[in-house]
Amino acid sequence: MTPQLDEYLEAEIQRLLTESGAIAEQGITLQRREHVLVLGGEVESPQRRDEICRQISASFPDVEIACDIGIIRAAAPSEVEEIS
Repeated sequence: MTPQLDEYLEAEIQRLLTESGAIAEQGITLQRREHVLVLGGEVESPQRRDEICRQISASFPDVEIACDIGIIRAAAPSEVEEIS
């Protein structure tokens, strides 16, 4: 049985995203598109993105998940900024 994509399912997933010690992400958004739930937002590494998508897919195996999470560049500046 495929669960209905509604606000209750979204709330469960948001709770997992924020309360799970392995994830602890508040910046991930959820968007329903027909029968697919799209995860959006940005994280600091591809490994982090993959872990989030893996955790959500494992916790909700009957939900079709599309992982559209981007990677932010979080490296230190390579040049000195001149302030005038």
